[in-house]
Amino acid sequence: MLTIAKGANAALMFFLELGVLASVGYWGFTLAAGWPVKLLAGIGGPALFIAAWALFGAGGGANATFPLTGLARAALEILWFGGGALALYASGLVTWAGVFYGLFVLNAVLRLIWKQV
Repeated sequence: MLTIAKGANAALMFFLELGVLASVGYWGFTLAAGWPVKLLAGIGGPALFIAAWALFGAGGGANATFPLTGLARAALEILWFGGGALALYASGLVTWAGVFYGLFVLNAVLRLIWKQV
């Protein structure tokens, strides 16, 4: 049973990662600005997040160009997932922002307990 729970937690991490990209893209396209700015933010925002994750966090650091560990990895995750929650909040989806960040905290705690980090 624990193996299934650990697998579900790993899947949650993956879906949270995708959720960050969707949240940032949604935020960009909901800005009260002209279409050029919306396109830049809606496509450029997720592109910047993808670049940061690829450089520092991909595959738990194993596939990253510059893998982070320890407190640096924790800071990256807090900024990454916090950025997704802030994007939802800035888009006016306050409840969803709280749910998103709560799921991240739950996921992170379980990864620490189960040594999935």
